[in-house]
Amino acid sequence: MGVTVLQQYPMIENRTGPQTIEFLTKRIVALGAVQAGQFMVDCETFMSLPHIGAQRNVHVLHNSEQPASVFALVESGSKVVPLIADNLFDVVMFKMLNHIYVNKKQTKIESKGPRFELGDFCVKLGSVTMSQNFKGVLVEVEYRPCVVPASAWELIREFLQGFLGSAVSNQAPQYLQNRMNEIYQPMDTIQQYLEHFGQYRKATGVI
Repeated sequence: MGVTVLQQYPMIENRTGPQTIEFLTKRIVALGAVQAGQFMVDCETFMSLPHIGAQRNVHVLHNSEQPASVFALVESGSKVVPLIADNLFDVVMFKMLNHIYVNKKQTKIESKGPRFELGDFCVKLGSVTMSQNFKGVLVEVEYRPCVVPASAWELIREFLQGFLGSAVSNQAPQYLQNRMNEIYQPMDTIQQYLEHFGQYRKATGVI
């Protein structure tokens, strides 16, 4: 696994989600990319019941790139604790439902779509849906030969801008800026997805 950057693609009036994915697919294929299957990242949020004490939110995410792992981020006040577990974690969360945690209604959100390979890059075009309602398009670009964001960002930026145009900032996303000289991990991709999913939820009025 290399360094990954997520980019929201601005929706154009009168263009649907599938039309946007088709448009981006044509652009990436024109560059020489080859489709290599599909991908999905999903997120469900659980909230602790009042009798537990201080409120905690648990965000549980799955990434098709790591099918044997379940990712969780536990929020308690300003503290966030990341956790990577195996698939039994889903069973544990299910057993705690209605006793310790409850599903936050209408917050199940996912990004899924085609996956492409182009040289050292892996590109994923994700349609974001929440409760089966389309919310936007997320583009994930991974530069696979490198695991240090400071060494990969300029190449990723140049690739993104050539592919997506002016929608891409010259500045690295804030999350990556905070980890420029650290080794990139799968949880870093998950945290980026959670940030973007949170923005879509807020835009819908669901926190």
